[in-house]
Amino acid sequence: IVVCPPGKHTTIAANRNPAARAALCHDAAAARLARQHNDANILALGARTTGTETAKDCLRAFLTTPFEGGRHSARVAKLGGAPGRNP
Repeated sequence: IVVCPPGKHTTIAANRNPAARAALCHDAAAARLARQHNDANILALGARTTGTETAKDCLRAFLTTPFEGGRHSARVAKLGGAPGRNP
């Protein structure tokens, strides 16, 4: 989990690592979809743009949602990560 005031800076920095798939999420639905469809392995949050309860909801969704695989696996493989394998 990475946090900075707007969230976008740490997301960009985290994604410089080839094994990282960081997703900036502003709500639980975005966190769930980041895991389901993109096999995101880093949750990025904006400290100034995300309230405490929303951040908790995002974290809960991110940690409990599995990667869906299937049609999404090819896209994740193109990103350079092995789908379903979070380092």
